[in-house]
Amino acid sequence: MGASSKDVERELTPFSGVVRTVVLFGRTGNGKSATGNSILGTKAFKSRRSSAGVTSTCELKRTVTSDGQTINVIDTPGLFDSSVESEFISKEIARCVDLAKDGIHAVLVVLSVRTRFTKEEEAAILSLQTIFGSKITDYMVVVFTGGDELEENEETLESYLGGGGCPEPLKNILNLCRNRRVLFDNKTNDKTKKAEQVRELLSVVNMVIAQNGGQPYTHDWFTELKRLRLSHQKEFESLEGKRKMEISELKENMERSYDDKLKRITEMVELKLTQTTTRLQQQLVEEQAARLKVENNLASAQSKTAELDEKKADKSWCAIL
Repeated sequence: MGASSKDVERELTPFSGVVRTVVLFGRTGNGKSATGNSILGTKAFKSRRSSAGVTSTCELKRTVTSDGQTINVIDTPGLFDSSVESEFISKEIARCVDLAKDGIHAVLVVLSVRTRFTKEEEAAILSLQTIFGSKITDYMVVVFTGGDELEENEETLESYLGGGGCPEPLKNILNLCRNRRVLFDNKTNDKTKKAEQVRELLSVVNMVIAQNGGQPYTHDWFTELKRLRLSHQKEFESLEGKRKMEISELKENMERSYDDKLKRITEMVELKLTQTTTRLQQQLVEEQAARLKVENNLASAQSKTAELDEKKADKSWCAIL
């Protein structure tokens, strides 16, 4: 592929902190989602054999490799299948660009060794140049799936491509990609094999980054979407600021309302206490007056009784005499 792993590592050093974004393109059934899952090391994308295609829209998933590389993987539906309408393609390409945000570090064109490479497939891949511009080929890497089938037939990718049966359209695509290609076995359960094929792919991706001066692929669309995103962000922050002011005002109003309610409750309690105290004092005055009246009546009665007793005593003495 034109460079050894050591060369790639030396070339990569200045870009070791880069978050790499790779996009998977290819025909339905070639194993895009399965390849994405192999890169991620988990079943993040839906993947199964289906003639209709499982992925219905662009999706982004992220992983961090054991050596600290952060990889964004964008899976796409079969954008260039013959049954797909141009409106759907346009919509999903825009979504893909939006997900990629700051650019694409590698375009992974997924082909399968299980199926013949057709003129239609060549035209679909060349459509990428029409949509993204000719420079996109500087970022393209071909990923062949079906490595398990080649292994069963005791065949290598080199022998598969080097034989007389390699179609001319496929040779043209490989030439556009400067022969950057890797083989994937997405069915293997061998962890060492899984790790090795992902490591090989990332080495090629790192080489692409180095060859492009560390700059991801961008287009006018990226700039426009970024401008819109920033504009929306400012609007959002403005709304957030307004919302914070509204929340602050609401909080102040609530606190003021609470203070008013607390004050009213305090006043009501004070009024009730005053009314109760007044009533108790009035009752005490009334009780004291009643008790005094009783005492006066009792004293008056006792006085009258004493007078009567004195009169009776006087009469008795008179009778004796």
